[in-house]
Amino acid sequence: MTKEIDLLVEQIDVRKDELIELLKRLIEYKTPAPPARNTMEAQQFVANFLRENGFSIDMWDVYPNDPNVVGFLEGKQADTFNSLIINGHIDVAEVNEDEKWEANPFIPIVKDGAIIGRGASDMKGGLAGALFAIKLLHEAGIDLPGSLTFQSVIGEEVGEAGTLECCKRGYTADFAVVVDTSDLHIQGQGGVITGWITVKSSQTFHDATRRQMLHAGGKLFGSSAIEKMMKIIHGLQELERHWAVMKGYPGFIPGTNTINPAVIEGGRHAAFIADECRLWITVHYYPNESHEQIIKEIEEHLLHVAKADPWLRENPPTFVWGGKSMIVDRGEIFPSLEVDPTHPGVKQLASAHQGIINSKAVVDVSPTVTDGGWLGAAGIPTAIYGPGNLQNAHSVNEQVSIEQLIEYTKVILTFIYEWCHTKRT
Repeated sequence: MTKEIDLLVEQIDVRKDELIELLKRLIEYKTPAPPARNTMEAQQFVANFLRENGFSIDMWDVYPNDPNVVGFLEGKQADTFNSLIINGHIDVAEVNEDEKWEANPFIPIVKDGAIIGRGASDMKGGLAGALFAIKLLHEAGIDLPGSLTFQSVIGEEVGEAGTLECCKRGYTADFAVVVDTSDLHIQGQGGVITGWITVKSSQTFHDATRRQMLHAGGKLFGSSAIEKMMKIIHGLQELERHWAVMKGYPGFIPGTNTINPAVIEGGRHAAFIADECRLWITVHYYPNESHEQIIKEIEEHLLHVAKADPWLRENPPTFVWGGKSMIVDRGEIFPSLEVDPTHPGVKQLASAHQGIINSKAVVDVSPTVTDGGWLGAAGIPTAIYGPGNLQNAHSVNEQVSIEQLIEYTKVILTFIYEWCHTKRT
């Protein structure tokens, strides 16, 4: 590390109250999702902050009153030095009225060495630390040779993938850090996809015809879609057990790849045999798998299950996978993300961590999901690294340790400086 960056790192301790106030300011913006459509003021604050620190701004609505903000700082020697994306989401988990917070979750308080408020851990702490690092670099008059992009996105909590919209807009870099909740671990992640499985009869039948469908001599080829869905659920359970036996990934407890039958909807009226049943499932899969592969495995297995049943053979299940929003179309995709510990960006981030915290960086996998998978799917080498832990994310009295927030800010400042001062190989 150069003397220049040493002095800036020291400034974080001296000016820690400014860092705390910045995080408190971000928490004060009420951006829970659901209900969403409430991030405009917070995003305007981020845009103004970045603009004041030398960034050009691209701001556009992903949904009404829910804009993405991308700040871009072109490197002085952008053609030859590494570029970097810092990515984080401005939306936070919902708050229910009956939750027993110490204070208003959007009026943050400092207590026992922590900042308490909705989003402190997931993940306005990560945004605040990165923004403060950018401010210190700008105030010091440091011209980064490599380009720096800062993405403050919407919709992560409800699968609306503001990060995907950034990728579609063409933003890319040599490396990306998603500053989401990781307890200062450098992480990859598994993936998640939701799907709707539908069993539907081509005909409707009166409730009084049920005996003819079930008993000898009835001669009515029909069935309850609800009862046939029971066979589909049993088939999913068999596949889930098979995966648990046959699949694994370092860092995950065996059987983490699950198929959850989350919601079931069926039937139209008590006077009808149920002619339709829909099952909403959530599937978790490993970092070395894709959602396309998972879809293929589930559909093939369930169609084989259907072929073994006379009625399902004629009325096979149909599938709708993923979606753009848990609010709008009740579906989502979070692609998986594998982290290569030998990638120069990962190694440099680990080195910055060790230099600041005096302990070896942990490179592992997150048990949850972030938008990092979208960056990885776009071909950008990506890692998750941020303050806060999952015990606090989404919790009542959500909080982040001030000490960890300061450590993270020092690491991310150091990494931005060093990565953007490294020649592209």
